[in-house]
Amino acid sequence: MTRFADRVAVVTGAAQGIGAATAHRLAAEGAAVAVVDLDAGRSQAVADEIVAKGGQAVGIGCDVTDAEAVAALGEQVVRRLGGWHVLVNNAGITRDNLLFKMPLPQWQAVLTTNLTSMFLCCQAAQQHMVDARYGRIVNLSSRSALGNRGQVNYAAAKAGVQGLTATLAIELGPFGVTVNAVAPGYVATAMTAATAERVGSTAEQHQKFAAEQTPLRRVAQPAEIASVIAFLASDDASYVSGQTLYVNGGAR
Repeated sequence: MTRFADRVAVVTGAAQGIGAATAHRLAAEGAAVAVVDLDAGRSQAVADEIVAKGGQAVGIGCDVTDAEAVAALGEQVVRRLGGWHVLVNNAGITRDNLLFKMPLPQWQAVLTTNLTSMFLCCQAAQQHMVDARYGRIVNLSSRSALGNRGQVNYAAAKAGVQGLTATLAIELGPFGVTVNAVAPGYVATAMTAATAERVGSTAEQHQKFAAEQTPLRRVAQPAEIASVIAFLASDDASYVSGQTLYVNGGAR
């Protein structure tokens, strides 16, 4: 498929997990991809993998919580790749703790990285998308937006992502820009492996427990989330906007 021929996509948090899988998927379908992460070296490593497979990609280091850095990112993407048509906001962190034990810096770090960064990136992207009268924005929310013990900061941020998504769909729709969110359940990534370690488990044990609570009886792989992101970022979803799609194996 070449659904993204002549399209330029920016994927944040793209050095690993869902972000890396999404960068690979969009590139495989013809997009020129800016692989963005805090660590420029890790970003470039993923970009190199894409290029080795015949795709087009550049690795860019950027702190997406920094407004000036995000503005410079937009300028760099347009200069190096020739435009900006798709934005996938995937950058995120966890700092899990129960409410009574959570220090303010943990709350602030997660809200800033998981929500404010999306605001900044959307603000930068819309300048180019509105001018072109075309754009696709996909934001990563989470099943945790519905509430999850020990994740008051993460749950609040991911619920905020859904409100941000719905509002931007209203504001940007008249300019041909769609804005949607994907809310994964448990995905086998480095982040969930780190969560397992924090609670005294192994990644395998943690995944087994999560699978037992899921109707499909397994956890998701990053590529499975990337395929849904690619759909929402493509013209196959041209009349879908303002939606949050839960991708969680049927869990309730």
